[in-house]
Amino acid sequence: MSIWEKAKTLDRRIIFLFMFLGVGLPLLAKIGLPVSVTDDVRNVYNYIEKLEPGDIVLVSYDHDTGTLPEMIPMSDAILRHLFKKDIRVVGMALRAEGNGIGRQNIRRTSAEFDKTEGTDYVFLGFRPEITAAILGLGTSFEKVFPKDDRGIPVGELPLMNEVSNYNDVKLVISVTDDDTPVYWVNYANARFKVKVVAGLTAVMATTFFPFIDSGQMVGMVAGLKGAAEYEKLIKTPGRAARGMDAQSIAHLVMIGFIIIGNVAFIMRRRGK
Repeated sequence: MSIWEKAKTLDRRIIFLFMFLGVGLPLLAKIGLPVSVTDDVRNVYNYIEKLEPGDIVLVSYDHDTGTLPEMIPMSDAILRHLFKKDIRVVGMALRAEGNGIGRQNIRRTSAEFDKTEGTDYVFLGFRPEITAAILGLGTSFEKVFPKDDRGIPVGELPLMNEVSNYNDVKLVISVTDDDTPVYWVNYANARFKVKVVAGLTAVMATTFFPFIDSGQMVGMVAGLKGAAEYEKLIKTPGRAARGMDAQSIAHLVMIGFIIIGNVAFIMRRRGK
């Protein structure tokens, strides 16, 4: 039996094994494949880089648990940049599941930088009715969130004594898996002139290019690739970089077997 005949009868378990190794090894061992940084991600990084220590940024968790593999590496990278620059963070959620996700994400990441809750960051919790909540924040944060997610009145939080409305916030970052940034643009940016950034799933990216081109959004971080780009900019490779390595190698394995299969088919046909 020729090598091409053997390729025709290749045990599928061998393919599964190569795929398992292609995905698993990069997650266990650092490979560090090159990542090119797009302008949309660089614009977000540059805007935050220009902020002064003590400035306040609003981070809204507007996504569900189904997109955590894309959202959390992105959130981690952005929060690390904010906390590293001593920028204070006000967290909230416009999706019910985002409440638990945001609470855990901000408190875990802030601990890496020894930040104090109430002074360096707060997490206000979840509010329904997206339009009403976004418009309400433009008038008074305290009216929309009388208490934080622990039940502490916001008047007792030192950080919130410095936040009345969007005039006290330098940037809004919506981490989302749907069209929530459109609401932030329409009601927070258009009416109150606060700058908006979107962190979103890769499949949503094309929806928001017009908002960036028009200047209504500073930029966006899209998908695992965008998160890996941001990790590169802050010089802190993390889960996104490893995830992109695994994804890239898995794609190469698939392409390799497709090439082998087609070459085997052509060679066997020529032999006949």
